Amino acid sequence: MHGGASTGWLLMVLCAVSGAYCLLRTRTATPRERRTARSEALMGFGMAAMAVPAAVLSPPGWAWAVYAVLFGAAALRALRPALRGGHHLHHLVGSLAMVYMAVAMAPAMTGNGGGGHAGHGATAGAGGIPVLTGVLLVYYAFYVLGSAGRLLPGAAVAPAGSAGAGGRGPGGFGGGTDGRPELTTACRLTMGIGMFAMLLTL
Repeated sequence: MHGGASTGWLLMVLCAVSGAYCLLRTRTATPRERRTARSEALMGFGMAAMAVPAAVLSPPGWAWAVYAVLFGAAALRALRPALRGGHHLHHLVGSLAMVYMAVAMAPAMTGNGGGGHAGHGATAGAGGIPVLTGVLLVYYAFYVLGSAGRLLPGAAVAPAGSAGAGGRGPGGFGGGTDGRPELTTACRLTMGIGMFAMLLTL
């Protein structure tokens, strides 16, 4: 992850494609699913923006404050639904993680003129808290493993009642409830991997 612009481009493309697919889901989903899809689209596009290689676009210092405010608002919006558990809780964790990364990266950006950039080779000078970063890494590692497990052929034949009222799939990570759940799960897996990779740079 450290120093490779190609990794940043790959991460940006994957997150942008995932965000675009989430937007497409809003056209045919139920009202509840549309809200989930919009939250995931915001996450995907936000991660894509943060992953743009700094050699191509070095954001101004205030951009990180915008990220923090934007995803802080998303976290507040997700707080009440998160009390019901399921994938809403994951949205809350993801939004808070984005706020954390924006705050952690801001000192590095303002201090070295844009030499680091989340998701593609930030220096060790980023202001991350090792313990908190470690907790988030563990969370996303389990999330990625759970999402990958649901894409295995055997996971596709789970009983109809296993999703629960909160939209939770096997392992409690929240499976897709639209017409193509495997694509929804693949997008969530992609963004989970992206978040894990971006956290590694802190």
